[in-house]
Amino acid sequence: MKDFYLKPKFFETIKSYNKNQFTKDIVAGIIVAIIALPLSIALAIASDATPAQGIYTAIFAGFVIAFLGGSKVQIAGPTAAFATIVAGIISTEGMSGLIIATLMAGIILILMGVLKLGSLIKFVPKTITVGFTAGIAVTIFLGQIKDFLGITYPKGTTAIEAFEKMEANIHNFATANWQSLAVGAICLAILIIYPKFEKRVPPSLIAVVVGVVLVAFVPAFKDVRTIATAFDKIEPGFPKFVLGDITISMDKVIALLPNAFVIAFLAGIESLLSCVVADGMIKDKHNPNSELVAQGLGNMASVAFGGIPATGAIARTAANIKNGGSSPISGMVHAVVLLLVMLFLIPYASLIPMPTIAAILFIVAYNMSEWRSFLKITKQKIFTDILVMVLTFVLTVVFDLVVAILVGLALHFAIVIVKKIGKKA
Repeated sequence: MKDFYLKPKFFETIKSYNKNQFTKDIVAGIIVAIIALPLSIALAIASDATPAQGIYTAIFAGFVIAFLGGSKVQIAGPTAAFATIVAGIISTEGMSGLIIATLMAGIILILMGVLKLGSLIKFVPKTITVGFTAGIAVTIFLGQIKDFLGITYPKGTTAIEAFEKMEANIHNFATANWQSLAVGAICLAILIIYPKFEKRVPPSLIAVVVGVVLVAFVPAFKDVRTIATAFDKIEPGFPKFVLGDITISMDKVIALLPNAFVIAFLAGIESLLSCVVADGMIKDKHNPNSELVAQGLGNMASVAFGGIPATGAIARTAANIKNGGSSPISGMVHAVVLLLVMLFLIPYASLIPMPTIAAILFIVAYNMSEWRSFLKITKQKIFTDILVMVLTFVLTVVFDLVVAILVGLALHFAIVIVKKIGKKA
């Protein structure tokens, strides 16, 4: 296995592994799990999935990708990049459609790794990644205004697309309440201000604790919606294997193939970008093909046990490194800790207020918005680059990622071909 091109980093690092590394990996894994818990819940809600599904994703995808992946320190789980595509599939095809699309995406990722296509991801233009990432950020932000303000929709309201949510919020703005806004604003202030003074304890954990205390013990806030009142109660226990309940037909496979390719594309590009960031932080070189195979297997494992699509998470990976994680063991520990939480402590997560979740997602949207890169590309004043980026951004917000990525790539390559023809002429 020494020269095998799909060799996971786990088998490379375990040869010289020692007790000191193990202690650091345990600590890092626990800290990352604390960070991942509220994020996993929040990102599942942003994807129109249940809070428990976010945790299942971090458990199963997180463990498999850490164990079999091409990076020593990659932390995987639900990420904001998938929110709009997952919500769209669930709204039109249901959970069974999401499972089938993700299983196909897993197969595509495995094939990409086996065929040594890991290095091709770097040829995806920056203009497209910045465009759809900024579009996702805007969509997530718009989707959380409802819970931040405590707005209530009438029964039967359909608000899936970004503009549908905006319209529903405007029409039902009268139902907003100051209690939800106050809880959300306090938690948002904590998320913004706290890291400026203290970095050891995750700000999202502080915000969650403060939010729970406010709603549980301050009478004025007792009617603020929580996960328990907005969703079915999260039941403790080991996640169930759900593939036995799925019926796969050729019609469904064909209909869901475009979504499968987008899931595979996003999982591949975000994971490999995360690996590149991690390489710079730990002075290592990841194995892109092994990472793609692991991403494929991890996504298949996630949906097999009720999760949603997953990818490498740059922020959680960076937190892993900063807290001493140096091998795949830390990522595996993070998944095991979340499983223990799911088995014994999860009822407490049901007490988290929805405005707190919205505040966390506002910060997620800001951090992923790529606004600096957006401005940088705009300032370069290259018309074709600006056109591709803005079009991809607008299509992501107005339609969905499938349309945005397909049109963005088609336009980019059409421009490249025209430029080459122009040079030859």
